[in-house]
Parts: sequence; C-alpha cells; structure tokens
Amino acid sequence: MTTLYVIEPGARVEKEYHRLAVVKDDEILMRVPLNWVTQVVLVGRSGVTTSAMHALLRRGISLLMVTRTGRLLGRLVPPVSANLKLRQAQYHRNDDDEFVLGWARNIVAGKIRNQRVLARRLVRHRGWHEEIETLDLLGDAIKRASNAESPDTLLGIEGLAARLYFGIYRRALPPEWEFDKRTRRPPKDPVNALLSLGYTFLGYAMMTALEVVGLDPYLGFFHAEKHGRPALALDLIEEFRSPIVDSMVLDTLSHRVLRPHHFVRGNDGWVLTPGGLRVFLSRFTQKLESKIRIRELGRSISYRKLLEVQARKAAHRILGESDGYKPFRAR
Repeated sequence: MTTLYVIEPGARVEKEYHRLAVVKDDEILMRVPLNWVTQVVLVGRSGVTTSAMHALLRRGISLLMVTRTGRLLGRLVPPVSANLKLRQAQYHRNDDDEFVLGWARNIVAGKIRNQRVLARRLVRHRGWHEEIETLDLLGDAIKRASNAESPDTLLGIEGLAARLYFGIYRRALPPEWEFDKRTRRPPKDPVNALLSLGYTFLGYAMMTALEVVGLDPYLGFFHAEKHGRPALALDLIEEFRSPIVDSMVLDTLSHRVLRPHHFVRGNDGWVLTPGGLRVFLSRFTQKLESKIRIRELGRSISYRKLLEVQARKAAHRILGESDGYKPFRAR
C-alpha cells in the first residue's frame, strides 16, 4: 500500500478496470492496481477524471491537490463514519489544561529524544568527540521537557534543542550544501526546502492515519489551532521528523542522489525542478514504506503503518484508556 504522486504537468489520473492509469497526451505513463493505493496526490498542473474520483471514493482513498512546494490546495475524502465518542472526547480534552500540558511534554520530549538518536549516530560514526557535550545538553533537554511547567517553557526547550541538533546535522551535510539554520517560510536554501517538503508530506500521511482511526486531524493539543492547519497531525509527526525526513534528506544528499542543479530559486524560496521533485518523492515513499522492527509489537512494520499505530495510541490516551501518550522511540 502506497501513495501515488502525479507530478507530470498535464498528466491525469484515469480509471482503468481495477487499476489507476496516469496518462499524458494519450500515452500511459504508469498503471497501478487500486488495491495498492492508500492516497493519491496531484502535484502542480496534473488532474483526474470523474470516473477515477468515483473509484477513489468507493475505495476510501483520499485525493490531495498540492502545489509544487507542497502547499495543500484541497482534499477529496470519502464520507467518514467518525467515532463520535472519540471525537467528543478529543474536543473535551482541548479544554483540559492538565491533559494538554502532559500531552505537550510527551510530544516535545519524544521529538528531542529522536533528534538525539540521529545526532548521536552522526557523532559516533564521524568521530566528533567534541560534540559529546552537545549530546549531553540534548539529554538534559529531554528531562526538562518531561517536567516543564508550562507550554511556553516547552517551546523554549524545543527551540534550544533544535539549535543544538541542527548544529550537528549541518556538519554532516556534504560541503556543497549551504545550511546555516532551520528556516521555513520561505526556505532560504535547498536543504531547508527538502526538510519542509518532507515534513509537509509526512503531515499528509499522518492526516490519513488519524482519519482511519476516527480522530479529527485539525484539533491538536500542542500546535496552535489555525484555520486549515492540521494541528493534531503536526503534533504526532514531531517524533517522526528526524527518523523519517531528516535521515532521508541527509542520506539523499550524502549519496549525491540530488544535486544543486535539481533546485531553482522561486517566489516561494528554493524549490525542486520537476526531475528533482520526482526523485525526492521516490525517496520519501521508499522511506515511508521501509520496515522497522517494533519491540512492543514483536514484528516489523512500515513507517506508514507505524503512523497508524501511533494514531491509535493517541486515541487510547484521549479516551483515558492509557496513562499517557508514548511517542515512538527511534533506536
């Protein structure tokens, strides 16, 4: 099961028996069995036929329309029979200050813990003994986040940890890539463009997982609620940013899979060329479908499936069926 990305300008998705066909100028670019697809993403100037939309809706497959920079233009989703009890509990929890603070502590601590795992791996493999102190500071940040007394304090701890973590991350990049610090809107360099794009598509994958479970992706407890912002999805991808996106971007650049000529500077900062975007989405999909052994499950599952596992954990916590939300711990 995977996401079908359609990025070729002028291409369209058509229904063909039990398959989806991507067609341009009457030439079939790709055929994919419907039962292999969990989500379809139209990027830029690509389209879809009515019969294909009907097929997606009947199969419960969501359709997203995004710009080349990953900005969501709209979503087509089938009617969802939401878990009313779960949704009601989710809305009530939003007014529970003790729950919100406990949730936020776990989210931030889990994010920093996984950042430290990747940073520690880089330090060990590259023999950067002078960065041991940075790892210790990240370890201290985890403890402080777990005991923070307010959301504002947590934001300060999260920001400090990000500066420490990305300082090590920057050192690991090949010398041709400029990356002074993490910037978002607009991304001021190609590395930031890749990170932002990866986080964006990771968020879309998490939205799908939350809807499968019956949660509202737009009502979160750590990220502020804004119109059109999937706050709960953003909450739950925090723990996955470094093990999925950061590691994938670093690996892609270190192996020269993407090169500087794959980027152009646009009105919204740096963006990938069509060829670069095709490479990036292929690597992102490979990472999301790669398997990882989960000790508590006693088996290996894909990162995509793990998103759903964590969404279900969130639902159990919201319903009061567990003592606290436990983020995924990378190893």
